[in-house]
Amino acid sequence: MGRYVLKRLGLTAITLVLVSFAVFAAAEVLPGDVGRTILGPYASQQQVDQLTHQLGADEPLVKRYFTWAGNFVQGDWGTSPIQNVEVRPLVLERLKNSLILGGFALLLIVPFSVALGVFAALHYGKALDRVISIAGLSFVALPEFVVGVVVIVVFAVQLGWLPVSSQVPEPNPVDIVRQCLLPSIPLMFVLFGYISRMARAGTIEALRSNYTRTAVLKGLPRRYIIVRHVLRNALLPTIAVVSVQVGYLVGGLVVVETLFNYPGIGQLILNAATGHDLPTLEASVLMIALIYTVANFTADVLSALLNPRVRLAT
Repeated sequence: MGRYVLKRLGLTAITLVLVSFAVFAAAEVLPGDVGRTILGPYASQQQVDQLTHQLGADEPLVKRYFTWAGNFVQGDWGTSPIQNVEVRPLVLERLKNSLILGGFALLLIVPFSVALGVFAALHYGKALDRVISIAGLSFVALPEFVVGVVVIVVFAVQLGWLPVSSQVPEPNPVDIVRQCLLPSIPLMFVLFGYISRMARAGTIEALRSNYTRTAVLKGLPRRYIIVRHVLRNALLPTIAVVSVQVGYLVGGLVVVETLFNYPGIGQLILNAATGHDLPTLEASVLMIALIYTVANFTADVLSALLNPRVRLAT
């Protein structure tokens, strides 16, 4: 197990290095001039060129990458030329806000989706299975902004139960539910479809396996078979899906955060991209990539713990 974890750590580190270069290169080739963005349209070209040189934006791409990466590792993420603030505390604060919103949605929907997916598999081919499967497919197809507008109109405007604009909640359960429930609903619609379908497929495969048939032939109780044999193997692909959704919940919240005016990292990325704020954009996207890789690494370790064949095959 230790050797497997070390190997996965090495692959994770290599992935982060490659992703960091891709993020930096993609941000640097965005259309626009950072000098012109800062000084405005009425500045002379000489002034723009002078500021661009001071910022080091006219140096070769590889040299700029190594300078940026070295400073980033040391904790110096630069200064936002648009907002004139340090990038590190700004990005970490917005990342924390998105983690609160995404974690709230994840805690609500994962147990519910897994339970319904397993329940549908146990009633495979029956009406209940069809209802859950169709509902999952339908929810995935619904755009987030459509669901968001509907819940705002119904629960915020007409009923007045929840606020139209969501803010960072206070550290108490009532305010967390009040601020995070409404923007979490569009996210939960999408997650329910992916997680429940994967849990259903994994459970059906486990129920048809030889070890399950052997347990049935031994006369073991049905509940014991499901808990000790079926679920342990059925949830392996579900863990992988949930790990991918963790990254989505953190970095894919642009639509939801913009719609509900929630100050998260998705909204920060959108503003940084439109304002050509390269230090903020690069740091934000790299932190999301870090969340993705850590989530995938955690999923790999959990899969290896639940299924020895995973670690023995490497």
